[in-house]
Amino acid sequence: MPLSFGKTPVSSSVCQTNKVSLYRPVKIGSLEIPGNLFLAPVAGYTDRAFRSICWDNGANFSFTELASAEAISRKHGRYGLDPKDLSQGRRGAENAEEDKGDDPNIISINLIRRGDREKLYAIQLFGGNPDTIYQAASLLTPLKPDALDINSGCPVPKVVKNGAGSALMKNPANLGRIVEAAVRASRESLGNIPVTIKIRSGWDSSSLNYLECARIAVEEGAAMVTLHPRTRAQGYGGRSDWSHIAELASRLAVPVTASGDLYTPEDAQQMLSETGCAAVMFARGSMGNPFIFSAARSFLETGSWEQAPFSERIAAAMSHLEMLAADIGERTACLEMRKQFCAYTKGITGGAGLRDKVVRAATIEEYRQIVNSYKS
Repeated sequence: MPLSFGKTPVSSSVCQTNKVSLYRPVKIGSLEIPGNLFLAPVAGYTDRAFRSICWDNGANFSFTELASAEAISRKHGRYGLDPKDLSQGRRGAENAEEDKGDDPNIISINLIRRGDREKLYAIQLFGGNPDTIYQAASLLTPLKPDALDINSGCPVPKVVKNGAGSALMKNPANLGRIVEAAVRASRESLGNIPVTIKIRSGWDSSSLNYLECARIAVEEGAAMVTLHPRTRAQGYGGRSDWSHIAELASRLAVPVTASGDLYTPEDAQQMLSETGCAAVMFARGSMGNPFIFSAARSFLETGSWEQAPFSERIAAAMSHLEMLAADIGERTACLEMRKQFCAYTKGITGGAGLRDKVVRAATIEEYRQIVNSYKS
């Protein structure tokens, strides 16, 4: 059964109204990033393999999935932070058939390691205790991250109940102590890499304190603030309020990166031009679509872009699967990849049938056979 996109591949001829391209370098403390198109940390999606795929397709900076500072500080060996474990963090193809049940540490080890083709990356930590943040950050030395990011935006109950994530928006003083602890650890153990923070607009609509929280974070040493302009109460529903980004960008001396409702190159252009932010961070808009980065750059620089064809999307998905299998084992990777593969095939005519088969695939060869059977 042949597949095709539900819509004609997009090609925009909208011209840039500004003479200077909105695609530009960003300086975060001492870190110089060549462009301003970032991959957000997305739990369950932005694994090492996906981050490498995004770098192949134009991402300029990327963040790991959020990692627990408590878990790292208490069980650092599980994260490959003992030298003997770190050297064995990536398993060869000959071990790809192993399941994570054979090695319960392998998922954690690969959670915070740099992707094979990831040039600049930040490790994102979450936690509600400054001492724990300091301890965890100090242990990251062997991984040589380019930046350390603090999660102050995750709305998930299991994170919030421990005073972490967006719960920090209810306690700006503790947020400041956590940033200070991270900055101290960076200075003492990580080569003084920049510390950044991702926040929300507030806990709910009656407590929009993003300006206060950002100010405190910068005063304690944060070199960049990323704002997802929704409240914790909103979760990922409703619309993000880009006016909050514009207000924050106008007040801070450090770069402001913007997140929220970025799905197309046009969205990136609009956010950069309307808010004055230094960079944009693709989250859900990049899921199954690592091509968003090259497309956005093309649009920002030339005013036009084209949709990636089905063949490129499937090639990226299969490459993603193979790299993930090398990291965590084939059986586990095939299970993890089911949701990713659904994202890669979203919007494709006939994709529902493909996804119905993929969610039953248990080996790379089965994935390959399913894909090949859908080619015209």
